[in-house]
Amino acid sequence: MTILVLGATGKTGRRLVPRLRANGVEVRAASRSGETRFDWHDRSTWADAVRGVTAVYVVAPEEPEVIEPFVTEAVAAGVRRFAVLSGRGIDRAAETLRPQPDGSPGVFGPGMVEAERAVVASGAEWTILRANNFDQNFSEDVWAAPITAGRLALPMGAVGEPFVDIEDVAGVAAAVLTQDGHSGRIYDISGPESLTFAEATEVIGALTKPIEYVELTPEQYVEELVAEGYPDEFVHILDAMFTLMRAGHLSKPADGVEQVLGRRPGTFAAYAERVFAGSPSPEGRG
Repeated sequence: MTILVLGATGKTGRRLVPRLRANGVEVRAASRSGETRFDWHDRSTWADAVRGVTAVYVVAPEEPEVIEPFVTEAVAAGVRRFAVLSGRGIDRAAETLRPQPDGSPGVFGPGMVEAERAVVASGAEWTILRANNFDQNFSEDVWAAPITAGRLALPMGAVGEPFVDIEDVAGVAAAVLTQDGHSGRIYDISGPESLTFAEATEVIGALTKPIEYVELTPEQYVEELVAEGYPDEFVHILDAMFTLMRAGHLSKPADGVEQVLGRRPGTFAAYAERVFAGSPSPEGRG
């Protein structure tokens, strides 16, 4: 078995690649700057990436138009299995978000939506992993800078979020890529408990320094993002994500980790201890 991991230098990919290799799996780690060069927008990089590959881990780009051609080429090259990283609640976007300017239903994560559709229609085995917000968004991504600055301001209110440890997402991805019995399944993947952003901020602040949590209206949040120089597309993505979250579609803990790995997912407190207080890492756990 040879597995192509797209986005191999990204948050999930760089955890998935060593986990697979530690289990003796041949891995082709692909990204624009990785071991194997892969660029969604440069089709000349696709053929070498998929040649001789059995399974593909898909982290979709935001632009949906390139995804079906890639999936078609991969299947023609012999790929028999796909695992797609997607977002929990993505199937509720049309009923929750405002209609688009042309009157069509609201869409969150068009690339993920198209990746789900394309692999389901491909004729190959497929598994979809719909994950909640990552714990690591507080230390590696969108909320890392505000946490460091000591002020996190969001339009979330009292609705909870069962943040999930990326280590668990990588463990689930490794299992569905290498084991039988997961074809045609959609797994919702979350942490074991739902925390408000204010509560999550308190957990981190107790290990570092006091962090102020500020509740914004959706309009104030968009204004702050624009003032900070974020591009319009990114502002739209975050605004849509929080609209879905405020509706409560993502707030109940899911059992995807238990279904696939047979154990409870890691807690937010354990993540915070590991990352902000320097406790031992769970790298490599199943």
